[in-house]
Amino acid sequence: VQLQASGGGLVQAGGSLRLSCAASGRTFRSYAMGWFRQAPGKEREFVAAISRSGGSTYYTDSVKGRFTSSKDNAKNTVYLQMNSLKPEDTAVYYCAASTLYPTPPGNTERYYDYWGQGTQVTVSS
Repeated sequence: VQLQASGGGLVQAGGSLRLSCAASGRTFRSYAMGWFRQAPGKEREFVAAISRSGGSTYYTDSVKGRFTSSKDNAKNTVYLQMNSLKPEDTAVYYCAASTLYPTPPGNTERYYDYWGQGTQVTVSS
């Protein structure tokens, strides 16, 4: 499985970005997907997850109500719509695939077995 994240950039506080993560392979619909981020000097943290079917989503508290993840199995792509961005959202964002779980049972990296290369999101104040 190869994952290619894109859509990052520089945006002012209050603005929006949509990240995309395109996956290779014919079995994308069997993957649950997650988004993580890593800010400078900090550990990588969970942001959002979406179930295999796309019917269930999960978010860390700090992005609830602002970020929305969606999954298009026909396009082999998962999205992260980020609204009302804050400077503290600045980070490298990674997408990840979980091939073992229809919905990852937790928010830690160990449930994900494939990772994309990351895309930089910078939010200016």
